[in-house]
Amino acid sequence: MSIFSYPDRGPWGRSSWRGNCTGHIYKELLTRLQPRFFVDPMMGSGTSIEVAKDLGIEAVGLDLHQGFNVLRDSIVRAVGKHADLVLSHPPYGGMVLYSGHVWGSEPHPDDLSHCMDDDDFHTKLQIALFNQRGATAGGGYYGTIISDWRRNGQYSSYQAECIARMPQDELAAVLIKAQHNCMSDNKRYGKMKLPLILHEYVILWQKPKSIQSRLSLLRSVAKQQQARLTGAWISIVRSVMSELGNRASLEDLYHAVEKNADPEKLKRNINWRAKVRQVLNQNRQWFEPVTRGVWELAAD
Repeated sequence: MSIFSYPDRGPWGRSSWRGNCTGHIYKELLTRLQPRFFVDPMMGSGTSIEVAKDLGIEAVGLDLHQGFNVLRDSIVRAVGKHADLVLSHPPYGGMVLYSGHVWGSEPHPDDLSHCMDDDDFHTKLQIALFNQRGATAGGGYYGTIISDWRRNGQYSSYQAECIARMPQDELAAVLIKAQHNCMSDNKRYGKMKLPLILHEYVILWQKPKSIQSRLSLLRSVAKQQQARLTGAWISIVRSVMSELGNRASLEDLYHAVEKNADPEKLKRNINWRAKVRQVLNQNRQWFEPVTRGVWELAAD
């Protein structure tokens, strides 16, 4: 079963700590995975650690409000050894502001609930997940519990971005957990075409046992991100060429790409026209030259 629903949060942790995750999901995961040593680097009020100790599992909890900074401090150095499971439930999107609100008198610059925007959050969470991976023993699991967010008509798929930024060949499971007793339950909303988000995801990755595989993290992630970027460019050029009647000059392609792309991204990549030419020249299964400076979509 990959869908879980627990209406009550159980006796673990503090109910007054906003954003608390039900202890039953930790009990489910810990019972299934049976780690000998478990670490939660963003433990909040300590729900996960209390569950682990009830199950007789050695566990260590860390958190920014106790002085541990997952963006700057090594998890494995803080706990002294690698863990069989390193699972986090990070604050995200400013849904609940922690430093300066739930704890402390001032916002902390490395608090994930105080990120500047989604891009800032995605980068910081990737740093945290790399830290978690580094603290995981070969063959062990690392992961996160996270939701998506919709505000002002904008939908942010945090779980999709997590998966895209981590090693594809290590993804082990994506579980769905229903959310109950949310603050949004007490709010009144106008007529909505789409339903409220009432679920979170539990994303688990398994770290390879092979030393060689463990050392190739940077190469693996860089390779998949490059493939993702290349694929996106192929899709963009095919799309605009299709709109232009399946055949177009380079100048017409440049104009169409410029019209359809994010202007800020084009400003940051002054060589985007060269990228268009590279896509055409290196993907002859999709594009064929007609005459100098004119291309068309390749026949099926």
